[in-house]
Amino acid sequence: MGSAVEMGPAYFPTILSVLLAGVGVISLARSFIRAGAPIDKLALRGMALVTLSIVLFGVLARGAGLAVALVVLVLVSASASVKFNWKSTLLMAVGITIFCVVVFLKGLGIPLPVFGPWFGL
Repeated sequence: MGSAVEMGPAYFPTILSVLLAGVGVISLARSFIRAGAPIDKLALRGMALVTLSIVLFGVLARGAGLAVALVVLVLVSASASVKFNWKSTLLMAVGITIFCVVVFLKGLGIPLPVFGPWFGL
């Protein structure tokens, strides 16, 4: 795992998971101390659409490519919101796709196609 001076491959995920668990414990403890607004009905449609978008991303990433998978991810997950707007969602999808292609594929060299073999490219 390593140390803060010589970080191994498991160091950052381990520290991050400990910090997130700490935030969870603090949030849980705080929920018993402070009164808050009651929870309304569960947003099952929203949860289902966000989960579906993640599954679709996993299915599409290698075959259709990162660009198509990201656009589908953003469109499906954004449609879970009651404030869904086609224009802003498409702009966000294009921006996120360009950013991710530049950072992850070009910058970090992640071995995913921009447009996959399903398109014959």
